[in-house]
Amino acid sequence: MNNYKLTIQYDGGRYKGWQRLGNSDDTIQGKIENVLTEMAGEKIEIIGCSRTDAGVHALAQIANFKIGENLTEVEIMDYLNRYLPRDISIVEVTLVPERFHARYNAKDKTYLYKIWNEPYTNPFMRKYSMHVEKKLDITRMKKGCQYFVGEHDFTAFSNAKSKKKSMVREIYSLDIEEDAGFIEITVRGDGFLYNMVRKIVGTLIEVGVGEIDAENIPSIIESKERIQTGRMAEAAGLYLVKVDF
Repeated sequence: MNNYKLTIQYDGGRYKGWQRLGNSDDTIQGKIENVLTEMAGEKIEIIGCSRTDAGVHALAQIANFKIGENLTEVEIMDYLNRYLPRDISIVEVTLVPERFHARYNAKDKTYLYKIWNEPYTNPFMRKYSMHVEKKLDITRMKKGCQYFVGEHDFTAFSNAKSKKKSMVREIYSLDIEEDAGFIEITVRGDGFLYNMVRKIVGTLIEVGVGEIDAENIPSIIESKERIQTGRMAEAAGLYLVKVDF
């Protein structure tokens, strides 16, 4: 079997997330699998490295699939980009060893969150950022960031339903930058729970407007109580930007 790795970009605004949902065709995975199945003449399933939520975007989602037919990388890339919707693009196809697995081989992931922090809306970025009208205190937010870095049980910052899986994750870095009206939050870690990045950002926003003290973040983490965290940030501002293997 030939194993191919896909590097994918998409605007997640009109989709129900990455993961195929039963017979639903409104997912990124479903759209790509449908085109690959037509190309191969057989049922093809792809494995994604990150199950991004509904409305979340990706600059470099990674997936892989296996097929018996010996196709070139260029043939696969050209076919996919010809028949996929224009809000999904395949930017690279690579033949990889058969044992490569997009989810299990991923060592760390980087997400970016964009906040438009002006009193007026940004008509060009309203689908790709979260609008926060009240001025955010970046110094306070940066102080809050330091408490998330490291290995913690992030139960309080996830909406994951399963209680059997470990909620422990390690955040390697969490940085905030200001740029021409935007506040960009970049987080890198070994993995992220369901809604974890959006809940961390939501809490940092509440720190930035003075509704939560940065010093309270350690106790919120230790509490493992989801009610203690800030409101969850909107999906539109979140991007999967990099996956390292």
